[in-house]
Amino acid sequence: MLQIFSKKSKEADLEEVSEVTPGCFVHVDDATTSDLEAISQLTKIPYADLLDCLDKYELPRVEVIENNLLIFTRYPTDQETGLYTGTLTFILTDSYMISICPHTSTLIKDFLAQKNKYSTTSTTKLLILLLQKISQEFTGQIRRVRYNVLFAEKEMISVESEDITAMTKNEEILNQYLSSLATTADAIVGVKSSLNANLEEKDHALLEDSIISLQQSEELCSNVIKSIRSLRDSYQIIFTNNLHKTIKLLTSLTIILSIPTMIASIYGMNVHLPLESHPLAFAIVIAGTISLTILGFWFFRRKGWL
Repeated sequence: MLQIFSKKSKEADLEEVSEVTPGCFVHVDDATTSDLEAISQLTKIPYADLLDCLDKYELPRVEVIENNLLIFTRYPTDQETGLYTGTLTFILTDSYMISICPHTSTLIKDFLAQKNKYSTTSTTKLLILLLQKISQEFTGQIRRVRYNVLFAEKEMISVESEDITAMTKNEEILNQYLSSLATTADAIVGVKSSLNANLEEKDHALLEDSIISLQQSEELCSNVIKSIRSLRDSYQIIFTNNLHKTIKLLTSLTIILSIPTMIASIYGMNVHLPLESHPLAFAIVIAGTISLTILGFWFFRRKGWL
């Protein structure tokens, strides 16, 4: 779905317009091939070069085609099961800016909802703010996962299979973030180099801050992944220890219960046995069986198996 927005100053309200004019912002949500054909006609970029915008696994990079700057980026999202980053492409032309997303982009919606933050007439500034928004999203999501990991670490005594599943999911999320962070930072470096002549000093600083933020997020992401692996190893030790305790308990009970079973089996045989003519034979056998069982229980209890 292709939408065209206009916001002539930071204080003005965002308006949706019907035609592409200089200073507007074109956003394509749930992009289709027909949307790409329309963008191709607008920008004169070959349709084949735009097909990468629909690739959900496209890596961040920067290209210059027909005097247009194409910036392929990724940002945190959970639009699809098993995929925790999404493709978001920006096209910077001489007159306006375009963003293309193969699914519904909550990041763009949240950005457009901000007031007194941007204007669509300054396309370079708009691009820089959107790149900064991506950097902030990564930082926020990594901190959220880090909080979940720290919370799980406090509850380590009562570990369930659901905890392992959640830990594995968090690790997969962070691995996908980590693979996107470095390439996104490189893409922003490419944007900085491509726009160097047209950038003001403040814009240089904003791009530099975004690059530093992504690098810090990458480092934080790596540290949290290490924490998850360490925590998972601790879980494994706890599970192994609990398994050993269970095996010792079951082994002890098996040996203890085998005592009365063995005695009952012997005295159940149709042969001559001690005490068979004694009037208190049954009581003596029962008393002996109970005594041996209690002795076995005491022995394994002393060894710490019960």
